[in-house]
Amino acid sequence: MNSGTGPAASRVLVVDDEKPLARMVATYLERAGYAVALTHTGPDAVQAARTHEPDVMVLDLGLPGLDGIEVCRRVRAFSECYVLMLTARGDEHHKLAGLEAGADDYITKPFSVRELIARVGAVMRRPRTTVAAAEPERAYGDLVIDRAAHEARLDGQAVRLTRTEFDLLAALSGRPHQAFSRRQLIDIVWDPAWVGDERLVDVHIGNLRRKLDPDPTRYIDTVRGVGYRMAEQ
Repeated sequence: MNSGTGPAASRVLVVDDEKPLARMVATYLERAGYAVALTHTGPDAVQAARTHEPDVMVLDLGLPGLDGIEVCRRVRAFSECYVLMLTARGDEHHKLAGLEAGADDYITKPFSVRELIARVGAVMRRPRTTVAAAEPERAYGDLVIDRAAHEARLDGQAVRLTRTEFDLLAALSGRPHQAFSRRQLIDIVWDPAWVGDERLVDVHIGNLRRKLDPDPTRYIDTVRGVGYRMAEQ
């Protein structure tokens, strides 16, 4: 991994079997100050995620050995790094599959390097504020949200959530009676400068609901014409 001096020398793992493209992306990321590692196959990507412990993974969907979706699933078993999936333009099925596998965001090919750098910067700006240990836990029936521990528990058992899923849950539970629009949730969880398909919020909410309860409205309500809010318990 090449050393970096920008954004606290945040580590980025670039995974793409198009080697010239991967090298170009890596060059621009390094110029932006990131520490960058490169790999070009699915199995190598999983190993590199273990070895380098990246803050962000830029992950192509079409990879030899294991595709990007399977790589994302495997990486999610041991890493909470942000995953930015690279997908073919108009391939809606694979975009959704990538998000459902645990990707935080996606960008379609062909893309401008400037847009990619902006997306990486957006996830790295996501707030990681230290929560005072004295802040009370939030309880909704059997669901407890512990922001200090960055953990959600059901019946005392921790629920494995991605950073994006937990951040969405924290945003909704912070104002449990407020209905949030997709744009409001993007501003809170992603970044006010984020530009893209706001429906990615729906996919992450769907993932979160499935992890919390088989009944999709047990903890999170859909407010028709508005967005989402915490369900009454």
